[in-house]
Amino acid sequence: MMLASMNSGLRHRRLPIPQLTIILLFCLSAAFASARDKKPARVAPKAGPLATPLRITWLYIQPNTGSQKVAQVQIGREMVILEKSGPWFNVEANTDVQEEQNDQDTPEMGDDNSTPQTLTGWMEAKGIVQNSTPDGDRILMGAAANEEALASTPSGPANAAQSARLLYTRLFEMFPNSTMAPEARWRAADIAWQVQKADTASLPSSKARQPYLHQQINEGALKKVIKLYPHTRWAALAAFDLIGNKLCGDWEGSTKCPENETELYEKYAGEYPDGPRTARALYEAAYRQAVLTDMYKANGDQGKADKAHEHCRTLADQLKQHFAGSDYALRAQMLVFKLDQSIPVFGIDQG
Repeated sequence: MMLASMNSGLRHRRLPIPQLTIILLFCLSAAFASARDKKPARVAPKAGPLATPLRITWLYIQPNTGSQKVAQVQIGREMVILEKSGPWFNVEANTDVQEEQNDQDTPEMGDDNSTPQTLTGWMEAKGIVQNSTPDGDRILMGAAANEEALASTPSGPANAAQSARLLYTRLFEMFPNSTMAPEARWRAADIAWQVQKADTASLPSSKARQPYLHQQINEGALKKVIKLYPHTRWAALAAFDLIGNKLCGDWEGSTKCPENETELYEKYAGEYPDGPRTARALYEAAYRQAVLTDMYKANGDQGKADKAHEHCRTLADQLKQHFAGSDYALRAQMLVFKLDQSIPVFGIDQG
């Protein structure tokens, strides 16, 4: 009787079938969502010599060109050589459409942002640079520089910039002790920056006055250059690029933009007094002070206009003293001449 009574009580507490069904469906939905949102596990590359192709190369199932093709491996892709057979390599290759470089500490083999992650197959050995190839770093630097040059020509391959970036990346990964590794890391980071910069410049938000309204360009690779090679030419180049994320779009006649940007460029010139972009930074600051001279005049603030005029002259003198042979020094001197002659630098000269 006691058992029957307990069973009876349990039966009364059971959920109605429709309600139970809803709960089960909810749990299943949550489980599927969790599985969908969970990133796939990274596939670690197998052990073997690192390598990369200098040309677009087919991957085959067997070591002969008559066997089934697996995929094409693009220039500069990361590969691991698993086995050698005469003029053929058995490789594990990254064949993703894109090889992201948001974080250069992230392994590219098995990148979970792309599909497929890696493929294994046979590839002809010609045109493959290994980390044991004599002068392999110089060969990769030459190949990368060639692709970068092709990217700047109208008739160059559409993916030349991407190929250049990947080849530079392979250089500092495969030959980390090479004297060219710092430059290769900088060039890879700069190409990624410039490509993304061009993309963001086409967005309507790029015209917004406030920098925080712009789509920010990823800074990870450039900051890595500064961290690894502080107080070097490559750090100075990377730091100059990074200023771009802090610049206004359309100034919209506001003096705040050229005021703030003058500070950015002068701060940069102070941190890198002999850097490869210092002359340009000083000129950019001088130009903004020339613009402010016109803006303050238009606002009826002659006192601020005179100060900006003299600030521009000081920057031009600094350029003349330290970078006399540069075009930026000559351009700054031209700005001062215009200001001295009351010729507008910003806006339209009505004659």
